Amino acid sequence: MAFRYSRALRLTMAALNGALYAGVGLLTYLGIFAPLVGVVRFWGLAVIVPAVFGALFGPFVGGVGASIGIFISDMVVHGNALLSLSVGVPANYVMFHLIGWMSAKEVPSRLINALLGFGSILVVLAFTARWHVGGEVDILTTSIFIVFCGVSLLLLVAVNRFWPRWRSYVIGSIAGNASGSAIVGVGLWVFSQFFILPSNLGHQLPLSAAAIWFVWTFSNQMPFLLVFGPPILNACYKAFPSLLKRS
Repeated sequence: MAFRYSRALRLTMAALNGALYAGVGLLTYLGIFAPLVGVVRFWGLAVIVPAVFGALFGPFVGGVGASIGIFISDMVVHGNALLSLSVGVPANYVMFHLIGWMSAKEVPSRLINALLGFGSILVVLAFTARWHVGGEVDILTTSIFIVFCGVSLLLLVAVNRFWPRWRSYVIGSIAGNASGSAIVGVGLWVFSQFFILPSNLGHQLPLSAAAIWFVWTFSNQMPFLLVFGPPILNACYKAFPSLLKRS
């Protein structure tokens, strides 16, 4: 399916997306929705906002709106424009652009099965990596990652079995979240080689820090994308049938 919205509507929705994303993200920063780890601010529920906008109105609205939202939030939270523009903005643009783009594609069920296999291997590797990395990743962080990834796998099975309508959104969420999380992890590590990270997170951190940030960002966002995305989208389509007809 191709998104066929006017430029004016897409610009309006991108601006609304950015404003809502920044607002929910700042509430998260204040501890209303979830705790924080490092400089990764948009934890949990906040990612639902641009994911839904992207799925409803296309990759432009999802990616541009998320970029606006994360920049506004970063300026309030830590005020480091260079860090936001080099890490936060690209990560959010790629993530939600992919969700918006892939939500409109037809996805075969065998791709879901392949992701299930890959995800299972990833969980096992995460558990064993905790012992290899040693003290740099504590057991609590590893346990959270394993639990959240396990929940994501179960949700993926449920969607594939009972709600095939949402396969495309699910695949987009996994691909987008993985890509965005990778940019966050590598980007923060590279930034730390040249500058001091905000919140006294250090300078010239080891490469393993990139893996930790990737693990944390991916694992804590994935279940929320899968749990809240489909029902919110379904409610939007029921309330505004024209959205489904035009997408």
